[in-house]
This record gives sequence, structure tokens and C-alpha cells, in this order.
Amino acid sequence: MNNIFRLGTKKALVLALITMCMSCSKMLDVKSTRLVTDKDYWSSVEDARSSLVGVYGLTRAALTDNAAFWMYGEFRKGDFLPTSRADLKAIVHNELNVSFPQLQSLKSWRRFYAAINAANLFIEKSGGILKKDAYYTALNHQLDVAQARALRAFLYFYIVRIWGDVPLIVSSFDGQFPQLPRTPQAKVLDFAEKEMIAAAKDLPFIYNSTDPQSPGFYFNQGYSFWAGTLFNKISAYAVLSHIAAWQQHYTDVMSYTRFILDNYTRADASFTPETDILCASDSGFFARRGPSQILNFSFDYLNAEGITAGHLEEYTLAQPITSNQLPAMYIPRDSILKYFDWNGDERFSIDLATGYPLTTYYFSNYTTNTPVFSKIKVIEDGRADKGAFRLYNGTMMFSRLEELVLLRAEAATVLNDPNEATQWLSTVMVSRGIVSPSFKGKDLLVEIFKERRRELMGEGWRWYDQVRFARLRPGSSELAPLLQNGGIYWPIADEVLSANHQLVQNAYWNK
Repeated sequence: MNNIFRLGTKKALVLALITMCMSCSKMLDVKSTRLVTDKDYWSSVEDARSSLVGVYGLTRAALTDNAAFWMYGEFRKGDFLPTSRADLKAIVHNELNVSFPQLQSLKSWRRFYAAINAANLFIEKSGGILKKDAYYTALNHQLDVAQARALRAFLYFYIVRIWGDVPLIVSSFDGQFPQLPRTPQAKVLDFAEKEMIAAAKDLPFIYNSTDPQSPGFYFNQGYSFWAGTLFNKISAYAVLSHIAAWQQHYTDVMSYTRFILDNYTRADASFTPETDILCASDSGFFARRGPSQILNFSFDYLNAEGITAGHLEEYTLAQPITSNQLPAMYIPRDSILKYFDWNGDERFSIDLATGYPLTTYYFSNYTTNTPVFSKIKVIEDGRADKGAFRLYNGTMMFSRLEELVLLRAEAATVLNDPNEATQWLSTVMVSRGIVSPSFKGKDLLVEIFKERRRELMGEGWRWYDQVRFARLRPGSSELAPLLQNGGIYWPIADEVLSANHQLVQNAYWNK
């Protein structure tokens, strides 16, 4: 669970045990036995807080299990190559039917449905606390339910991008997973969009007393405690923007991103884009948590949230940053030169006089055969003067302002507004040290996706960007054949299919 929400009470531990009994894959076929009954549990404001924290925690756990966030979004047919591991090679080359344990786990959606079930349970049960605990106000409950609905909508959007059609379950279950067929993804996405819109209406811009939709001290904690951690209006609209883009509803993308651009400073007056390219340090953009990280899941060492496995840093860092001899995943030098082809790019560019890189922000050990991707390196005790590596602490970022600006540029291009698209694309590139970028004679959409490739490298977008580009430019994408026959989706795990005979495998993986 996300330890920033630690309660320091026995009830938090009780909730964890309850949730495990309801949702762990090994226990789905076992009759539930609980330490605390529903009647006894849903009684106090502390129960509400611990249960809502459980939804956030299970969501983060689903995304970090076997580094799923990056395996699905960054490594699959992406820019990174494995140094040796066969299972990583299979993911890179879209050979997802092989029987490596990591792939078997990644093919299962059970951990996502555990989080969805926890959200369903909260939505159903938390209202009963209003009659039992006077400290749990109607405003607090409304805000809590809005977050649970937002998380549920986000999870459904996320798994649709992975598996396509998925069962749509909107009520809680205890024990065996419901025997339901897969719901067409269009219906699931329609549900997710409507849910997120409804949630956004009840979410504040900021969790403090300046926002009328916030109860001031939320669960007895001030804004500094919650900043960059909870769903708010801006993060809800960020997800809405991507739900619309995935369905190619680009007029809606323009509307949703306009709301963000008009209102993002209301989330915090100090909200700033990532103007500091030194984002890899212990105090940089990917460290800790803050309002500029529009939707993120933090691994803040200061809140005991660091992890030893399941993070991008586990796969990409090596000497001289950590004690690993070689990174498990790297980007070859010729690819780096191909992607970063603008003079003055502060992320990476070559000194033409010496042939050496001008910066090491994105890559260390560039002159070796396996450059180290060091853009995200928020680690504790991993530096040379502190001995053996301990914890990975980089924030897992779903979206940030630069990402959404580039998404808006994509939508503007599709809707035949090249002037606005050029404005936003240039804004990001200039902020990275590229002087007066010109796109005359170039395919503007291609240039936007190239910039997304550079700016968002390592942030879990590469695969999904390729899918969207293939839909827009099928003749220019090697993913076009996969798009036509359903190969963009993951196969469903055998254990999931055997537990629910109403499910059918994605056709592409039946061959």
C-alpha cells in the first residue's frame, strides 16, 4: 500500500487482511474468512480512510507488479533492448505466448480487478459510516466516493488498453470471481468516461480550505501531506483526455485539455511545468511528489515508500549509478543518435567538435556498448559513496503538463489546426534548449510523436503512442498488421480463462 497514507493503527492492518481475503488470486476460490465483519468494519472515519487508501494502494501494486507499468507501456516493441534476459526479449519482440513466469503474471488481470473490487466495495459500503460516525461528514464522503470512482474509471481505461474487451464489473464480490463474459471495450470506455466526468464534478482542484469542494484538513492532514497524491479535477481531466484520444475522439481531447490548460494553476499557485531538465536527481521532477505531477504514484523514501523491485530503475540503472555491472534494458547508441537529432537538445545532443555528449541527463556511459538510461535515477544508498543499492524512489508518472500539451498538439493536427499544433510542439522543444525549431516540409504529426518519444522516454508511453500513431498513419507504422488482427492486445492468462469459462482468448493469440 501507499505508505503516505499510513494510519499507525491496527485498523490499517485489518483492512489489508480483509482486502487480501477478497482479492488475492490464490484465495478467489476459497470461502472468505474475515477478522472483522462488514458490520463491525464500516463504522468510523478511520475505516473510510483506510479503505480508500486500500484502493490507492492496490492500484499502485497492480501497476508495479513485475514492473507492469513499464512492461506494458515502455518495453513492448519499444526503444529499449535487453542485454541478456530472454523474458524481456520476448516482450520487446511481442512474443507474449511464451511461458516465462514474468509473462504469465503480466497476462493476468486479477491484480487490477482486486483494485476495482476494492473501489466497488468502498462505493457501496462507505455511505453507512455517515450514520455511525458524526466526524464523517457528507462532504468528506462525497469526496471519498469521487476518488474511488475516479480510480475505478482509470483502472478500466488502463486494462482496456492492455486486453481490449474486459468484463465490466460495477458491484463488489467476495470469494470467487464473477462468471461474466468480456464486455466490448467501447462500452467499458464509455462507462469509464462517464464515471470520470461524474467524479470530476465532485473532486476539488486542491485539497485545502481554499477550495469549496474540499473539507479543509482532509482526514486531519493539510495540503502539504496530500499534494501530488490524490485524484483532483486536473488529474481526472488528464485521464479523460487519454480516454478520448484512445477512441480517436479528438474534439473531446481538445475540450478536456483546454480545461486543464485554463485551470491547472488552481491546483496549486506554484504549479510549474518541468522547466528544470535536471529531473533525475534526488530532488528533481521524478522525486517525491508535487502538484506538477498531474497524476502519479510516488515512491517517496521520506515516507517509507521506496521499493526494491517493480520499478523502471531496477531494469535501466547500472554502474556508475548502482552496483549493477550492466543494465537489464538499454537503448543502443545509434538509436539515441537517431532519436535526438536536434542541435542544442539539453536532454541529449552531441558536441560536434569532440563527438561526446554535451549532457548526461538522459544517458550515462554513452561511449560504451550499453549506455545507461539515467533520466530517472531517484535512489537511496545507490550512489558510489553510500555503498550497496537499497531502494528505488522515482515517481511512476502517468501524466504531466508536457505530456498533455503534446497530446493537444496531436489532436490539433488531426483536426487540421497546424498553427496551434506547432505552437505547443515548439513550446516543449524550446523549453529543452532547441532554438527556433522549424517543421517546414515535414509531417507535423510525425514530428509530434518524435517529440513524445524524446520527452516521455521511460515514462510508459511508447507502446500506446505507437498504437495511436498506427491508427492515424497506418501506412507509416509497422504496428498496422497488429492493429488489424487484434495483436495490439495482450493474451489472457490461462489461469484466468480456466477460472471463468465465459471468457475467450484474444483471437490473435489462439494461433
